[in-house]
Amino acid sequence: MKDIFLKENIFEILDYIDEGIQIIDRNGKIVHFNKFAQSLDEIDRDKAIGRHILEIYPSLSYDTSTLLNVIRTGKPIFNIEQTFINYKGDKITTINSSIPIKSNGKIVGALEKSKDITDVRELSEKILDLQTELYKGQKSTISKQKSTASYTFVDIIGQDESMLKVKSLALKAAQTSSPVLVYGDTGTGKELLVQSIHSASPRKNKPFVVQNCAALPSNLLEGILFGTVKGGFTGAEDRAGLFEVANGGTLFLDEINSMPLDLQAKLLRVLQDGAIRRVGSTKTTNVDVRIIAAANVEPKQAVESKQMRKDLYYRLNVITLGLPKLVDRKKDIATLVEYFISKFNISLQKKTKGITSEVMNAFMKHSWPGNVRELEHVIEGIMTIYDTDEIYLEHLPQQFDDYIYLSKEREITKSLKTSVEELEKSIIIEALKKTNYNITRTAELIDIPRQTLQYKIKKYGVK
Repeated sequence: MKDIFLKENIFEILDYIDEGIQIIDRNGKIVHFNKFAQSLDEIDRDKAIGRHILEIYPSLSYDTSTLLNVIRTGKPIFNIEQTFINYKGDKITTINSSIPIKSNGKIVGALEKSKDITDVRELSEKILDLQTELYKGQKSTISKQKSTASYTFVDIIGQDESMLKVKSLALKAAQTSSPVLVYGDTGTGKELLVQSIHSASPRKNKPFVVQNCAALPSNLLEGILFGTVKGGFTGAEDRAGLFEVANGGTLFLDEINSMPLDLQAKLLRVLQDGAIRRVGSTKTTNVDVRIIAAANVEPKQAVESKQMRKDLYYRLNVITLGLPKLVDRKKDIATLVEYFISKFNISLQKKTKGITSEVMNAFMKHSWPGNVRELEHVIEGIMTIYDTDEIYLEHLPQQFDDYIYLSKEREITKSLKTSVEELEKSIIIEALKKTNYNITRTAELIDIPRQTLQYKIKKYGVK
């Protein structure tokens, strides 16, 4: 209790320091950061504590993170300038000093002190911008439109190397205006990733507009995307399309491989020319829209199956991000389970602490066709129905019935085998006693070959 008391008070004291303090353990997981660091990085402490540092700062890597370098080398680093992009896309520049934390000569973590110099750097960059504007004779304007994207990179849970790589590439992509093509199976988190890209981009305060391209006829989808003019067709009214609504921001076209091919050709022209024409109009309008498209199949497969035009694929394929299936990142399952239990404990007002090892085995062997979304729904469904401290096998939904049946069958088989072996051993021992431990007479008594008896004596450790 005394150690806990001191630890809590030390963390409280650190909150009064006007420089950022961050502590990680030897595995790179965030143990603590003070209020100043939270304000500097604009990160919710409750979301970050216990997460790996590269999950929270995907613009960094094992080579560029000063904290991870200190863990690896055991040597302190002083007064190093570090510029990184936080999960909201803001560029932060700090002067860092990092030191290893040791116990009994072994490194158990690292502490970093950060001094924010972002304002100084931004001021110098603004002076350069003002000089540029002065020479150009132009005035800069600030849009008051707000984004509708609600997710950021911190909301993407997982420490698997494949996910960390996707997040790192996506954060780099966010800093550009190039088209992005995201692909992955249903439930892998495509829209979550797309929203995170927008939220970390220079367009983050501009509109984020979503359109699913599946199950809509070509002419209807065309009117939705490009807008209509009155008289263009029967019942048509003057109405802006999504390209005009998203002007200055991001337009996310989900299931692009389901868009009719003739409309894909028109989309390609917009990507090339940056101009749209409303249905029924002869007038073109220039738009500044970043396109992010998503497909639920591998893009090359979509081209080969004639779901996507080859020329559109090459235009969208500037930056391609493939999201792994949950079955291919199984070491993230435990982390995701913990996250979802915590999430639904809050929303459902429950007190579930975790899952049993048998349930974890079931989760690890399940194929997860619905990926992360399926796992989330499984946890939500169980916690909605049951009030339990721990989730057991009997709480699992129908898709786990085969696993549960096989588990019980294995238990029965194991129990039968054990019982037979115990009975066989007791018979051998009794027979040996009756024959005064004569192997030949014992084999004759229980009617088995002498060699078999010797094998079983050795097997059961009978002396």
